[in-house]
Amino acid sequence: MAGTPLSAALREATMAVHERAHHSTYMAALLDGRLPLEAYTLLAEQYLGVYGALEAKGAELAADPVAGPFVIPELHRMPALVADVEALGGSVVAPRLLPETEAYLARLREADAGRFVAHHYTRYLGDLAGGQVVGKVLERTYGITGPGASFYDFSALGSPSRFRARYRALLDAAPWDEIEQRRVCDEAVRAFELNIAMLEGMAATTRAAA
Repeated sequence: MAGTPLSAALREATMAVHERAHHSTYMAALLDGRLPLEAYTLLAEQYLGVYGALEAKGAELAADPVAGPFVIPELHRMPALVADVEALGGSVVAPRLLPETEAYLARLREADAGRFVAHHYTRYLGDLAGGQVVGKVLERTYGITGPGASFYDFSALGSPSRFRARYRALLDAAPWDEIEQRRVCDEAVRAFELNIAMLEGMAATTRAAA
Protein backbone atom coordinates (compact mmCIF):
# COMPACT_ATOMS: atom_id res chain seq x y z
CA MET A 1 0.00 0.00 0.00
CA ALA A 2 3.00 2.31 0.28
CA GLY A 3 2.39 5.40 -1.81
CA THR A 4 -1.14 4.33 -2.83
CA PRO A 5 -3.87 6.91 -2.16
CA LEU A 6 -6.34 5.62 0.42
CA SER A 7 -9.28 6.00 -1.97
CA ALA A 8 -7.56 3.71 -4.47
CA ALA A 9 -6.49 1.25 -1.77
CA LEU A 10 -10.06 1.00 -0.47
CA ARG A 11 -11.46 0.43 -3.94
CA GLU A 12 -8.92 -2.33 -4.60
CA ALA A 13 -9.37 -3.99 -1.19
CA THR A 14 -13.15 -4.15 -1.45
CA MET A 15 -13.55 -5.01 -5.14
CA ALA A 16 -14.18 -8.74 -4.71
CA VAL A 17 -16.40 -8.49 -1.65
CA HIS A 18 -18.39 -5.70 -3.31
CA GLU A 19 -19.20 -8.04 -6.19
CA ARG A 20 -20.33 -10.71 -3.74
CA ALA A 21 -22.70 -8.26 -2.06
CA HIS A 22 -24.11 -7.11 -5.39
CA HIS A 23 -24.78 -10.68 -6.52
CA SER A 24 -26.22 -11.95 -3.23
CA THR A 25 -29.43 -13.99 -3.46
CA TYR A 26 -31.55 -11.26 -1.91
CA MET A 27 -30.18 -8.41 -4.05
CA ALA A 28 -30.46 -10.48 -7.23
CA ALA A 29 -34.12 -11.19 -6.48
CA LEU A 30 -34.82 -7.55 -5.62
CA LEU A 31 -33.13 -6.20 -8.74
CA ASP A 32 -35.01 -8.73 -10.88
CA GLY A 33 -38.33 -7.56 -9.43
CA ARG A 34 -39.09 -11.00 -7.99
CA LEU A 35 -39.84 -9.97 -4.40
CA PRO A 36 -43.08 -8.81 -2.78
CA LEU A 37 -43.01 -5.27 -1.44
CA GLU A 38 -42.98 -6.61 2.12
CA ALA A 39 -39.54 -8.10 1.44
CA TYR A 40 -38.20 -4.65 0.58
CA THR A 41 -39.98 -3.11 3.58
CA LEU A 42 -38.04 -5.49 5.82
CA LEU A 43 -34.78 -4.34 4.22
CA ALA A 44 -35.73 -0.70 4.85
CA GLU A 45 -36.19 -1.61 8.53
CA GLN A 46 -32.71 -3.15 8.62
CA TYR A 47 -31.34 0.06 7.12
CA LEU A 48 -33.14 2.03 9.82
CA GLY A 49 -31.02 0.18 12.36
CA VAL A 50 -27.78 0.37 10.38
CA TYR A 51 -27.96 4.07 9.55
CA GLY A 52 -29.25 4.91 13.02
CA ALA A 53 -26.11 3.34 14.49
CA LEU A 54 -23.79 4.80 11.85
CA GLU A 55 -25.12 8.33 12.14
CA ALA A 56 -25.18 8.17 15.95
CA LYS A 57 -21.49 7.17 15.84
CA GLY A 58 -20.87 10.09 13.48
CA ALA A 59 -22.44 12.47 16.00
CA GLU A 60 -20.09 11.08 18.67
CA LEU A 61 -17.06 11.63 16.41
CA ALA A 62 -18.08 14.98 14.88
CA ALA A 63 -15.31 16.81 16.73
CA ASP A 64 -12.65 14.22 15.86
CA PRO A 65 -10.02 15.81 13.59
CA VAL A 66 -9.97 12.82 11.21
CA ALA A 67 -13.53 11.45 11.36
CA GLY A 68 -15.24 14.84 11.69
CA PRO A 69 -14.89 15.93 8.04
CA PHE A 70 -16.79 12.77 7.00
CA VAL A 71 -19.84 13.76 9.07
CA ILE A 72 -21.65 15.37 6.14
CA PRO A 73 -25.29 16.29 6.93
CA GLU A 74 -26.36 16.12 3.27
CA LEU A 75 -25.48 12.42 3.29
CA HIS A 76 -27.57 11.51 6.32
CA ARG A 77 -30.25 8.95 5.52
CA MET A 78 -32.25 8.70 8.74
CA PRO A 79 -34.95 11.30 7.95
CA ALA A 80 -35.56 9.67 4.56
CA LEU A 81 -35.58 6.17 6.06
CA VAL A 82 -38.11 7.14 8.71
CA ALA A 83 -40.39 8.55 6.01
CA ASP A 84 -39.85 5.46 3.83
CA VAL A 85 -40.55 2.89 6.55
CA GLU A 86 -43.69 4.74 7.60
CA ALA A 87 -44.91 4.95 3.98
CA LEU A 88 -44.19 1.24 3.46
CA GLY A 89 -46.10 0.21 6.58
CA GLY A 90 -43.08 -0.96 8.56
CA SER A 91 -42.21 -0.09 12.14
CA VAL A 92 -40.06 2.92 12.96
CA VAL A 93 -40.45 2.47 16.72
CA ALA A 94 -39.63 -1.26 16.75
CA PRO A 95 -38.02 -2.26 13.43
CA ARG A 96 -37.80 -6.00 12.86
CA LEU A 97 -34.03 -6.34 13.06
CA LEU A 98 -32.51 -9.68 12.09
CA PRO A 99 -29.75 -11.28 14.20
CA GLU A 100 -27.27 -10.55 11.40
CA THR A 101 -28.28 -6.89 11.52
CA GLU A 102 -27.83 -6.78 15.29
CA ALA A 103 -24.27 -8.08 14.82
CA TYR A 104 -23.68 -5.33 12.24
CA LEU A 105 -24.96 -2.68 14.67
CA ALA A 106 -22.71 -3.98 17.45
CA ARG A 107 -19.68 -3.51 15.19
CA LEU A 108 -20.75 0.03 14.28
CA ARG A 109 -21.29 1.03 17.90
CA GLU A 110 -17.75 0.04 18.90
CA ALA A 111 -16.04 1.79 15.95
CA ASP A 112 -13.25 4.27 16.49
CA ALA A 113 -12.45 7.04 14.00
CA GLY A 114 -10.72 4.80 11.43
CA ARG A 115 -13.33 2.09 11.54
CA PHE A 116 -16.11 4.68 11.34
CA VAL A 117 -14.61 6.05 8.13
CA ALA A 118 -14.40 2.52 6.71
CA HIS A 119 -18.09 1.87 7.37
CA HIS A 120 -19.02 5.36 6.19
CA TYR A 121 -17.24 4.71 2.89
CA THR A 122 -18.85 1.33 2.26
CA ARG A 123 -22.38 2.51 2.99
CA TYR A 124 -22.70 6.00 1.55
CA LEU A 125 -20.63 5.67 -1.60
CA GLY A 126 -22.42 2.41 -2.36
CA ASP A 127 -25.79 4.10 -1.96
CA LEU A 128 -24.72 7.01 -4.10
CA ALA A 129 -23.74 4.64 -6.92
CA GLY A 130 -25.40 1.21 -6.99
CA GLY A 131 -28.21 2.29 -4.72
CA GLN A 132 -29.61 4.41 -7.51
CA VAL A 133 -30.35 1.20 -9.41
CA VAL A 134 -32.50 0.01 -6.49
CA GLY A 135 -34.40 3.29 -6.55
CA LYS A 136 -35.30 2.68 -10.19
CA VAL A 137 -36.38 -0.89 -9.35
CA LEU A 138 -38.75 0.42 -6.67
CA GLU A 139 -40.38 2.71 -9.22
CA ARG A 140 -40.55 0.10 -11.98
CA THR A 141 -41.63 -2.89 -9.88
CA TYR A 142 -43.77 -1.33 -7.16
CA GLY A 143 -44.63 2.10 -8.60
CA ILE A 144 -42.99 3.83 -5.64
CA THR A 145 -41.55 7.32 -5.89
CA GLY A 146 -41.10 9.83 -3.08
CA PRO A 147 -41.79 8.43 0.41
CA GLY A 148 -40.99 4.74 0.24
CA ALA A 149 -38.02 5.36 -2.04
CA SER A 150 -36.65 8.66 -0.70
CA PHE A 151 -33.64 6.86 0.81
CA TYR A 152 -32.14 6.90 -2.69
CA ASP A 153 -32.65 10.64 -3.28
CA PHE A 154 -29.26 12.32 -2.99
CA SER A 155 -30.23 15.52 -4.80
CA ALA A 156 -29.10 17.59 -1.78
CA LEU A 157 -25.51 16.69 -2.70
CA GLY A 158 -25.66 18.30 -6.12
CA SER A 159 -23.51 16.64 -8.78
CA PRO A 160 -22.77 13.02 -7.73
CA SER A 161 -19.48 12.98 -9.66
CA ARG A 162 -18.27 16.18 -7.98
CA PHE A 163 -19.26 14.84 -4.59
CA ARG A 164 -17.41 11.57 -5.18
CA ALA A 165 -14.30 13.57 -6.11
CA ARG A 166 -14.69 15.59 -2.90
CA TYR A 167 -15.07 12.39 -0.89
CA ARG A 168 -12.01 10.77 -2.45
CA ALA A 169 -10.02 13.90 -1.60
CA LEU A 170 -11.13 13.59 2.04
CA LEU A 171 -9.96 9.98 2.12
CA ASP A 172 -6.62 10.79 0.56
CA ALA A 173 -6.05 13.70 2.95
CA ALA A 174 -6.62 11.63 6.10
CA PRO A 175 -3.33 11.69 8.08
CA TRP A 176 -2.92 7.93 8.49
CA ASP A 177 0.28 5.97 8.11
CA GLU A 178 0.45 2.75 6.11
CA ILE A 179 -0.48 0.57 9.10
CA GLU A 180 -3.62 2.58 9.87
CA GLN A 181 -4.58 2.72 6.19
CA ARG A 182 -4.39 -1.07 6.07
CA ARG A 183 -6.56 -1.23 9.18
CA VAL A 184 -9.16 1.00 7.53
CA CYS A 185 -9.13 -1.18 4.40
CA ASP A 186 -9.50 -4.33 6.48
CA GLU A 187 -12.48 -2.80 8.29
CA ALA A 188 -14.08 -1.84 4.98
CA VAL A 189 -13.88 -5.48 3.92
CA ARG A 190 -15.38 -6.43 7.30
CA ALA A 191 -18.19 -3.93 6.70
CA PHE A 192 -19.03 -5.59 3.38
CA GLU A 193 -18.98 -9.01 5.07
CA LEU A 194 -21.43 -7.79 7.70
CA ASN A 195 -23.65 -6.40 4.95
CA ILE A 196 -23.51 -9.71 3.05
CA ALA A 197 -24.47 -11.59 6.22
CA MET A 198 -27.44 -9.24 6.65
CA LEU A 199 -28.51 -9.84 3.04
CA GLU A 200 -28.19 -13.60 3.53
CA GLY A 201 -30.43 -13.27 6.56
CA MET A 202 -32.87 -11.32 4.41
CA ALA A 203 -32.82 -14.08 1.79
CA ALA A 204 -33.57 -16.72 4.40
CA THR A 205 -36.39 -14.65 5.90
CA THR A 206 -38.10 -13.66 2.66
CA ARG A 207 -39.04 -15.47 -0.50
CA ALA A 208 -35.66 -14.57 -2.02
CA ALA A 209 -34.37 -17.93 -0.77
CA ALA A 210 -37.14 -19.87 -2.53
